[in-house]
Amino acid sequence: MEEVCEGKEFSFPTQEEKILSFWSEIKAFETQLERTKDLPEYIFYDGPPFATGLPHYGHILAGTIKDIVTRYQTMTGHHVTRRFGWDCHGLPVEAEIDKKLGIKRRDEVFKLGIDKYNEECRGIVTRYVGEWEKVVVRVGRWIDFKNDYKTMDIKFMESVWWVFSKLFEKGLVYKGFKVMPYSTGCKTVLSNFEVQQNYKDVPDPEIMVTFPIVDDPLNAAFVAWTTTPWTLPSNLALCVNGNFDYIKVRNKYTGKVYVVAECRLSALPVEKPKSTANGPAGDLKTSSSKTKSGKAEKLLDSYDLLEKVKGNELVNKKYEPLFNYFTEFSDTAFRVVADDYVTDDSGTGIVHCAPAFGEEDYRVCIANQILSKENLIVSVDDDGCFIEKITDFSGRYVKDADKDIIEAVKAKGRLVKSGSFMHSYPFCWRSDTPLIYRAVPSWFIRVEEIKEQLLENNKQTYWVPDYVKEKRFHNWLENARDWAVSRSRFWGTPLPVWTSDDGEELIVMDSVAKLEKLSGVKVFDLHRHNIDHITIPSSRGPEFGVLRRVEDVFDCWFESGSMPYAYIHYPFENVELFEKNFPGHFVAEGLDQTRGWFYTLMVLSTALFGKPAFRNLICNGLVLAEDGKKMSKSLKNYPSPMEVINDYGADALRLYLINSPVVRAETLRFKKEGVFSVVKDVFLPWYNAYRFLVQNAKRLEVEGLAPFTPVDATTLQNSSNVLDQWINSATQSLVHFVHQEMDAYRLYTVVPYLLKFLDNLTNIYVRLNRKRLKGRTGEEDCRTALSTLYNVLLISCKVMAPFTPFFSEGLYQNMRRVCTESEESIHYCSFPQVEGERNERIEQSVARMMTIIDLARNIRERHNKPLKSPLREMIVVHPDVDFLDDIAGKLKEYVLEELNVRSLIPCNDALKYASLRAEPEFSVLGKRLGKSMGVVAKEVKAMSQIDILEFEKAGEVTIASHCLKLSDIKVVREFKCPDGLTDREVDAAGDGDVLVILDLRLDESLYEAGVAREVVNRIQKLRKKTGLEPTDAVEVYFESLDEDKSISQQVMNSQELYIRDAIGSPLLSSTLMPPHAVILGEESFHDISKLSFTIYLARPALVFKSDAILLLYGGNTKSVHGLETYLLSRDHSNLKSEFQLGDGKITVDAIEGFPARNVVLGEHVLLTVGDSVLRTKGL
Repeated sequence: MEEVCEGKEFSFPTQEEKILSFWSEIKAFETQLERTKDLPEYIFYDGPPFATGLPHYGHILAGTIKDIVTRYQTMTGHHVTRRFGWDCHGLPVEAEIDKKLGIKRRDEVFKLGIDKYNEECRGIVTRYVGEWEKVVVRVGRWIDFKNDYKTMDIKFMESVWWVFSKLFEKGLVYKGFKVMPYSTGCKTVLSNFEVQQNYKDVPDPEIMVTFPIVDDPLNAAFVAWTTTPWTLPSNLALCVNGNFDYIKVRNKYTGKVYVVAECRLSALPVEKPKSTANGPAGDLKTSSSKTKSGKAEKLLDSYDLLEKVKGNELVNKKYEPLFNYFTEFSDTAFRVVADDYVTDDSGTGIVHCAPAFGEEDYRVCIANQILSKENLIVSVDDDGCFIEKITDFSGRYVKDADKDIIEAVKAKGRLVKSGSFMHSYPFCWRSDTPLIYRAVPSWFIRVEEIKEQLLENNKQTYWVPDYVKEKRFHNWLENARDWAVSRSRFWGTPLPVWTSDDGEELIVMDSVAKLEKLSGVKVFDLHRHNIDHITIPSSRGPEFGVLRRVEDVFDCWFESGSMPYAYIHYPFENVELFEKNFPGHFVAEGLDQTRGWFYTLMVLSTALFGKPAFRNLICNGLVLAEDGKKMSKSLKNYPSPMEVINDYGADALRLYLINSPVVRAETLRFKKEGVFSVVKDVFLPWYNAYRFLVQNAKRLEVEGLAPFTPVDATTLQNSSNVLDQWINSATQSLVHFVHQEMDAYRLYTVVPYLLKFLDNLTNIYVRLNRKRLKGRTGEEDCRTALSTLYNVLLISCKVMAPFTPFFSEGLYQNMRRVCTESEESIHYCSFPQVEGERNERIEQSVARMMTIIDLARNIRERHNKPLKSPLREMIVVHPDVDFLDDIAGKLKEYVLEELNVRSLIPCNDALKYASLRAEPEFSVLGKRLGKSMGVVAKEVKAMSQIDILEFEKAGEVTIASHCLKLSDIKVVREFKCPDGLTDREVDAAGDGDVLVILDLRLDESLYEAGVAREVVNRIQKLRKKTGLEPTDAVEVYFESLDEDKSISQQVMNSQELYIRDAIGSPLLSSTLMPPHAVILGEESFHDISKLSFTIYLARPALVFKSDAILLLYGGNTKSVHGLETYLLSRDHSNLKSEFQLGDGKITVDAIEGFPARNVVLGEHVLLTVGDSVLRTKGL
């Protein structure tokens, strides 16, 4: 394996760029697809985005989710076709062209020419494709851009035609005149789910208007309330609720007589004379009545009750029209009708009906023969302006005309009250103009007819999170309305409907071939300007003329909903591929698509095949700016994706997004610092564990040993080392967990588990195993430990490859150098499988061990006892005998070393050092128990210690006929200090499971061990300060600065083995430092455990046996000096290697006047001062 740099010098973005080049060089994605082509298909539908804008974090999030799932499915044995798609038609594209060409009215498109307009649209559709590909590729997503699909391609459009024709054959298509949400900005109808996308709180006018009753003896008038004054010129009826009581009241001050619902009398204004200094005056003062009850007395002061009738009694009463634009309807219109849609929560209980501008208005007026569908007049044109028939306001935009219409009503003496109120109102999601409801002829899909099947199909799908399916999506399906799929626009897939002028003949095309056959015209493109001119001869004969295509195009949601069929040109191609794999396995998009793409997919698949379109779905939430607002280019309240990637890398961004609430359909406030935290908390620890492996594997070669080759996995599974057993089992648990969660599409649970795993790997396995990994327990044990670390890192890289494709690949490429049989890329590897038995007992024991270490450290901190100060004893209390055996047996050495404690005593008597008491978990039990809570709480608190122990053992207890589980009762353990001792001498800490007790009393016999740890700590810090790598060999010298040097000497002697073990070499007296030693770093320390000293770090220095060398050269002192000079000039590590290769000997022929001589290691020279000291001591 190649050497690697320090974590602080490692650039994740730079490494990722190298990996991208590597993937490109080996054609990694293409090769993966080729290698898996014979495996079972996993069908993934990629929803097509518009290419008229740049990708944002929402796209990156959804793309990352898709990439993780499809990479995982590939590694688990599937062939996953991944083709990028583009939504090319519809309002977003037309809106750009309208803006570019300054088009504001529909007729301006016809003047320009539909051909030129559509080609302008085609020209901008792929404007940002290059930018999209750059970002998507840089994020690490593998998807095919070369073989992408576009909704404007003739094959895609032909499949859309086929979908529509099949629905038509099934009787699910009809043409209707329906009041629909209409965008005057985009000049088209919007579907119900499009309306939901852009509601705003805005002020609108509210007015009350009188409609005088014809031939009423008291000149009474109906009073209606409206928030759309612009609809008043089109009024044709008034609607009451037949079940409500209506009253006729006279204003005491004006004499005016009004008819309103009794329950809405409070809505009328309160009128009374203005008071003056001289008494009452004739002028009236009007104030609004805001509540039903609070103003009752004032209303009675203002009005006299004249009559009370049921709403049904008012039906067919005629009234005087407000305007005279529709006098031709006088015979049937301008009368009262009744319907239950009239409510008592607002207005006057009387609704003004303009059938062309209200869905309920239209229904009620048609049902009551106010007019027929055929003679409905829509008084507002496609641009939202009044037609010529509305003479007073002709050409005016309806919303702009509101004020003038109110003034006209006032001038007629028909205005009762006017004002303004705030309410939530729908705006066009593209043009951001207020929507109006307008009767338009449209082609509809009968969604209401298949509603029950939609709900049943929804049950067959699996969603993450499931509440989006069970609530939001279910509710949307429950209230599904027939879907208007046609748009009076230009750039889209034309409806394949040809009709005769008299409407008697209608043909729906299901293919290009059918159109060519019936028309005799060769078709090369299906857009309007290329087929609108094509006619079909009437089957009834020439005298009946020809059939022409209807002008409408499809709603682009119909196209994207057809994607599962159209992107593979089904049924014209790929029939077997589709029919074997439908429904598709997986889709993923944002929460807004519950009313968009998810909905249209479900509607069309249900209508066509009676099945859902997909089996599994991940629904993500919205990514907001850090301030909680929507990300805005104008506000510049978020960093660009490429900025974040260039700073921290794509892998870090991917994990940040996946490890957030946004994957559970909640919102995420994007913080760049959060991405940095992923680098710091995930990638650097992971990298450092990998670097530690590489350094120590290279060290074997430096020391002249055989290069590192990992021991086979089967042998490693049988390692006798407890930490090897533990990390192997923990790795298998990681594999099992990720398999389990990925198969359930719960991506968000994986990263927290990985974080914990990496923390355990670095802070338990590597930290507690340093001696073994550094070779201080023998070469064989070292190779076993390194092989275990290698195997764990290799498996974790494969497990995380779908999540972090770059980093996993980078580590794998270096690690595969020492593996004889390995794939060229980690992304060609199979996903790891659980191998062998997992040792759950040892996993739990090590977890508890780390808890014990944390608890003991907390006790030390409370009493200001640093870890460098050794303590005499600790007691671990737990009822599990197996755990105590582990902690007092094979795990004992790690606990004692980590906590610097001399002995560990296990205890399974829970009551020896603690008293127990039980408390009810009120937050858990409160709602469940209700009134019984008090009785249960009292009995829980009264539980004896024996009761509590039995409860913990059984896992449940019945109290007051309620069965309580472990989660319902909190068991509190309170430490009982042993007799004769204070809590300053002995203290404890627990977590409800295990109790740790520390003896904190000073013991002079531990003083020397404490000093030794202080010295080792200073040596390690000086190594780091000097910039040394862990594998850099140095010799450490100690010089006492105390007058009485005997104390430090005694410490060095008694703790010699501990210090040598800790620093990897003997601690040498400074008096042994040879004059040719090269000092790399030195530092003096004062009053450290009452001692002062200087530490020197020096390069390993040769020690010469002058007498033996003199004998080698026949007593020639000049030659002795020459050999020493020659050997000192050599590179120390190379010289060491030569001695190892020469079996402890090297031949030197560089001494002038002397033939070659064999210089023997140990006899003539020693490689280090440490070797000399150890040899002198006979070690």
